[in-house]
Amino acid sequence: MRPYLQANIAPKRSFQWKRPAASPLTIHNLADHGRRLKPHRLRRMVQFGFLAACLWIGWCFIRYYESLTPAGRHVDPRPPGVEAFLPISALMSARLWLQTGAIQPVHPAGLLILGAILAASFFFKRSFCSWICPIGLLSENLADIGRKITGRNLVLPRWADWPLRSIKYLLLGFFVWVIFGRMDLNDLRGFLESPFNQTADIRLWLFFRHPSTTTIVVLAVLAGLSIFIRHFWCRYLCPYGALAALVGLAGPVRIRREIPSCIDCGKCARACPASLPVNRLVSVHSDECSLCLECVESCPVPAALGVNLAPARRRVWPLLVALGVVGIFLFAIAYGKISGHWQSSVTRQEMMEQIQLALPSQ
Repeated sequence: MRPYLQANIAPKRSFQWKRPAASPLTIHNLADHGRRLKPHRLRRMVQFGFLAACLWIGWCFIRYYESLTPAGRHVDPRPPGVEAFLPISALMSARLWLQTGAIQPVHPAGLLILGAILAASFFFKRSFCSWICPIGLLSENLADIGRKITGRNLVLPRWADWPLRSIKYLLLGFFVWVIFGRMDLNDLRGFLESPFNQTADIRLWLFFRHPSTTTIVVLAVLAGLSIFIRHFWCRYLCPYGALAALVGLAGPVRIRREIPSCIDCGKCARACPASLPVNRLVSVHSDECSLCLECVESCPVPAALGVNLAPARRRVWPLLVALGVVGIFLFAIAYGKISGHWQSSVTRQEMMEQIQLALPSQ
């Protein structure tokens, strides 16, 4: 081959695939990823995260209780998070705080957790029930089992549903009436400082560790009803849910339907666990809305249904709801630890003495 032709022929090169350059990590990209997250999957992640935390707290508390008994070999600290399961004591502490400005030191974490639940309920409606509460998660799974067995969950007629829904408000009203109406400040302090309240968490553990026949029957009936009637306990009997629902009604966030974009498919109403007629509402302003976002995920038109911040009607993406709910609880825990209002003032020796005096049969 002639020299001048060789100079014009390009050498052969093997093909090499190059990975496309990754887009820079910016706030805009993070927001875009947040918009694409499925609400149901996001909510499940938060639910199972709180469930894991509750199971860990329960395990630590059992070890703490065993360490207080004569046969205990290890010295385990008491997990303050167990006070989340003492709502009556927390409500009493809330009344004491409102009246005196002081945080009762026996169960201070219970008051902060109650405050976090109320804050989450105000900013994100009844989100405590659908994003945080382990009983709510259990209720959802029981209803899923029922739907697999029978093909659907029962929906009570309106004439039965409305009276039953009032039961949880009557229970809440009773507790509020007793704590805020019937008890004076001395009675309140006397109960909060009593051996009964100091050992309330241990009494609760022993109640479920050695359940009576009546307790087993009641729990079995509630579980059976929850299989066929979705959220039976949460919808009809839970006073904690009633308190969260009332606070949520005053909050600025709600599900909103954009009528021009809506195609009237009705999928949102069929997906709603509370059986709310989302497809006929402009703004969902109901005490039963837990901001579970099942209706939002079922909507085939992204612009038609979403979480809005009133009155500006700004769209709130599901990721922001998740971060907001989790952030409120993390803030309550951090504040409690920094301010010294997280650990109980009851010492280990005092707790051992109270167990011997108050629980002689154990």
